[in-house]
Amino acid sequence: MPIYIYKAATKNGQVVRNRVEEVNRFMLLRRLKNNDLLPISVTQVNARGSKTIKKQKKNVESSSSILKSIRSKEIEKRMMSRKERIKAKLFSNVTSAKITQKDLVIFTQDFYLLKKANFNNIHALTTIIESTQNPSLKGILEDILLGVEAGENMYTTMEYYEGVFPPIYINMIKVGELSGSLTRALEQAVKYLDDSMELTRKIKSVLVPNLVMFFGLLVLLIGGTVIAVPFLQGVLDSVGSQDQLPKITLWFADFLDRLAAHWYIPVLVILAIVSGVYFYIRTPQGKYNFHYFKYRMPVFGRLIYALDFTRLMRAVLLNLQNGMRLQDSLETSKNIATNLVMLSLVESSINNILIGQSWIEPFEKAGFSAPMAIEMLKIGMQTDLSEMIQKLLDYMDIEIEESMKRITKVLPQIVYVIVGILLIFVTVVVLVPLIQMYMGTWLFSAYL
Repeated sequence: MPIYIYKAATKNGQVVRNRVEEVNRFMLLRRLKNNDLLPISVTQVNARGSKTIKKQKKNVESSSSILKSIRSKEIEKRMMSRKERIKAKLFSNVTSAKITQKDLVIFTQDFYLLKKANFNNIHALTTIIESTQNPSLKGILEDILLGVEAGENMYTTMEYYEGVFPPIYINMIKVGELSGSLTRALEQAVKYLDDSMELTRKIKSVLVPNLVMFFGLLVLLIGGTVIAVPFLQGVLDSVGSQDQLPKITLWFADFLDRLAAHWYIPVLVILAIVSGVYFYIRTPQGKYNFHYFKYRMPVFGRLIYALDFTRLMRAVLLNLQNGMRLQDSLETSKNIATNLVMLSLVESSINNILIGQSWIEPFEKAGFSAPMAIEMLKIGMQTDLSEMIQKLLDYMDIEIEESMKRITKVLPQIVYVIVGILLIFVTVVVLVPLIQMYMGTWLFSAYL
């Protein structure tokens, strides 16, 4: 058998060198990978046993040896613990470029187009890295490329950068890689990012102006009460007027005085409530109840469930189209949704399949899905499930669009009511005393 001399890096970043026999170069690379070694260089020794690399003169290095040396140093640097390296990046370079959602959208779109043009992962990532302007994103993509070159899947490296790649996004890539349909998964990821950006934009367009108005009125209310009320009361007292400021104005001024004198009480109460909710949500039962509330909450609950259910069905359809069984499709796709309620529904569906019952039953009993969606899945089990899921997705897209329209109509009305109540309170507490002072009716009581 051919003899090879290899240089490889361990998980700890140490570079090892050895001489072995193997059938071919490919089998040796697989052997190194199975032993958790990252290949740096592999050199075959000729049949006579002499090395193919000629002996170099003293103090003279060939270009290939220089490149290998550089490569080995790079591998050593990158093979240290990824979590430690990420922390080092965060703390050593506070001013590093921020990775925005737009950067992630551009990367995903470019990667999708290159994969659609039959680029392999290494070629596609290398091409994108060369054109990436954001240095932070470029460093992460280089790390992903290093993992791919070592035989890893892309999603395994992305999991170390959860602050950059959303969990749903990572799971989409995972499903695509495991099912052999990365191009379709990237297409879904592009749609997910576009929809998220569009929904965020619509909500911001409604909330931001009204929140600015709300906090402006709140500052006016508190500032006007603290400054104007003592001044007006001083004017009345100085001229001996018998008029009094409105009772609600005096009550609110007294409330602010008590609040300023005992500010630590409401602060402690708020901290206690926030801490209690926070630690409760971190418990398994609390987290489940919180996720359940997300699906039941007014205005947004129906939309959140529809988005999670649609992503799950897209992943299941992707796996079914690639020849997976329904049980395996659900098992691979269940982490697309990070909501514990959705995960429990999928687990129940898988268990039902194992005992010979309907996998649709848990979704039907939960009551989150529309009756039309449940019926379409039932019909699909009797005909062609993949085709019916595709029609279901078309139906869900329409329902999501309608939900978004309802939110954009209802949300402004809710905000307007809150801002309106605050505006009335500002008028009664601050503006009415100012108008009375301006009208001068208090002068009559001063001369009586």
